[in-house]
Amino acid sequence: MLKGRKILLGVTGSIAAYKSALLIRLLVTAGAEVRVIMTPSAKDFISPLTLGTLSKNKVLSDVFNESEWANHVNLGRWADIMLVAPLSCNTLSKMAQGACDNLLLAVYLSATCPVMLVPAMDEDMWNHPATKQNLATVQGFGNILIPVVDGELASGLFGPGRMAEPTDIVEQLQFFFSINQQLKGKTILITSGPTYEHLDPVRFIGNYSTGKMGIALAKEAIARGAKVILVTGPTSETLPMNASIIKIKTADQMHEASMKYFPQADIAIMCAAVADYMPVHVASEKIKKHADTMTLELKKTVDILKSLGKIKKDDQVLVGFALETEHEKDNAVKKLEAKNADFIVLNSLKDEGAGFGGNNNKITIFDKAGNEFPFALKSKQAIASDILNCIIKNHA
Repeated sequence: MLKGRKILLGVTGSIAAYKSALLIRLLVTAGAEVRVIMTPSAKDFISPLTLGTLSKNKVLSDVFNESEWANHVNLGRWADIMLVAPLSCNTLSKMAQGACDNLLLAVYLSATCPVMLVPAMDEDMWNHPATKQNLATVQGFGNILIPVVDGELASGLFGPGRMAEPTDIVEQLQFFFSINQQLKGKTILITSGPTYEHLDPVRFIGNYSTGKMGIALAKEAIARGAKVILVTGPTSETLPMNASIIKIKTADQMHEASMKYFPQADIAIMCAAVADYMPVHVASEKIKKHADTMTLELKKTVDILKSLGKIKKDDQVLVGFALETEHEKDNAVKKLEAKNADFIVLNSLKDEGAGFGGNNNKITIFDKAGNEFPFALKSKQAIASDILNCIIKNHA
């Protein structure tokens, strides 16, 4: 699986840098071509001579020296994947902020290939809120994270922070390359987040959707090689870097964008929580508070899933979402049939720990062949993987 793969290994200043030698040995033995970039501080922990000898390539560390210039753009385009192992707390922070004060960071910021990060740090650093925020930020950019493991740390403590073992990293790389071709050449349209239906210039009708599920789907599809078009309502979540992003606010705008991009899509996943109704009249000025009560006249918003179902071709896959609070299965199956969808993903607000705003979800997928696929409560990123696996496996 790794034979012929071009792997750019970044090594940062961490005591775990000694594991890089074994990691390189395993990658080269598996047939990969490995090139190594070290931060200046990484050389305090392991020598460039060691890593260069094992990789059979000169180790790079400086953007330029007296005799040559390291072309960071070409390096980022040469690799099939950039692997940073170990990733120190310091370099993680710089990646999250977009800092660029060494060659490794210059390559990272200009890389067009996927990036896999393998952190290593002490327990207290790992658990610090700033580290958690930085991890969320770099994952939001679309980077792949191999989490730390529990074990003995350089400080003498025992807990989370230990870098994953080289054999496990190689296994993760093999898994990545096994799936990242699944959707290569495919275009996936994903809608995400809420819509805001304006009452006046400062007020709107909306819902509690954050867009986390749709963004998780976009990241997973990108990781599998797809071209992703993400139509997103208002969200504070970090959007994936490698998707085509179309930002909208209203249901009409989402409908317009979906109809525009659906004809070029192989798969469309309508994950957005679109408002069911919109005001008949939108005030041009802020509505003043006068009477004790106010009556709003509402009308239905356009049914985006149904609109796409009407124009769907035989070679296209259409996936809808259903959020139900009662008669969940019956309503989901009815929606599947009425909208001419291939799959419906059912969410229930009755499932504790799932729903709007959280990091977890619990779903059941129904397809037009009458199959039902239930999944346990898990992270939305893991659920995104389940959804794509189900589509790939069960759609001829």
